[in-house]
Amino acid sequence: MPPKRTLTARRVRLGAELRKLREATGMTAREAAVLLGADSVQMSQIESGTVGVSAKRVRHMAANYGCTDGALIDVLAAMATDRTRGWWEEYRGVLPQVNLDVAELEHHATYLRDVVITRIPGLLQTADYARAVFAYMNPGMSNSEVETKVEYRMRRRTAIEGANATPYEAIVHEMALRLRVSDRGASRVQLRQILDLMEQGRATVRVIPTDQDGFAGSGASMMYAGGPVPQLDTGMRDSPTGVAFIDNEAQLNQLRALIRRLESASLDPVASRDFIHRVAKEL
Repeated sequence: MPPKRTLTARRVRLGAELRKLREATGMTAREAAVLLGADSVQMSQIESGTVGVSAKRVRHMAANYGCTDGALIDVLAAMATDRTRGWWEEYRGVLPQVNLDVAELEHHATYLRDVVITRIPGLLQTADYARAVFAYMNPGMSNSEVETKVEYRMRRRTAIEGANATPYEAIVHEMALRLRVSDRGASRVQLRQILDLMEQGRATVRVIPTDQDGFAGSGASMMYAGGPVPQLDTGMRDSPTGVAFIDNEAQLNQLRALIRRLESASLDPVASRDFIHRVAKEL
């Protein structure tokens, strides 16, 4: 089977999960290739996601590895045959691959958790808010490039607003609510949108007040996407140097623990809604 032309995060994840199953048995790639009737080069390509793999072969590999987790095997087999071409494909070649990977991750997630301290989470942003952020962070970007990124960010909201909306929760800091990335009017509209999404049941938002004692998580910023089975949960860290997807179980456990700590430092959803109302009135 020829190499895939486009290496997506989802294909890489499938290969990584197959490698984990093999490594759990102590079997080498060469030994697994023999059982599969393949060679070590092809096995390496399958586990790196650079070539496709059939659902039948996924099940054959799982059997060779002694995996008896039927739910996990079914999901991996479905990933192997998934040919979903979502709305994000319209931006292939226009935006970096990582942008498309994020949208695909959100599309397939069973639930989404966002933690953003100094900004409004992307899925909650208005066009004006997003435009101000992109323009400020990328001063050399043309207006048309900014508008493309804004349009793309607005379309990402289909994950939480579409017919098959994904349950979404966000933890934000009071600082993010008060920072004016544009102007006072745009800030009011932004807070109003968050409240509207909460009232529509599209988002659950928790606020960490500035006067909260014992809060040392100002550097926290991440998205956590629930998978069809817990083994396929994915963490995502966004930084000035790029986006990193996390699938290591130990690291995922760290993210889960951090989210719980941040949740304990935040107001409950009702108190958070009232808090956002107050901030909006003060602007």
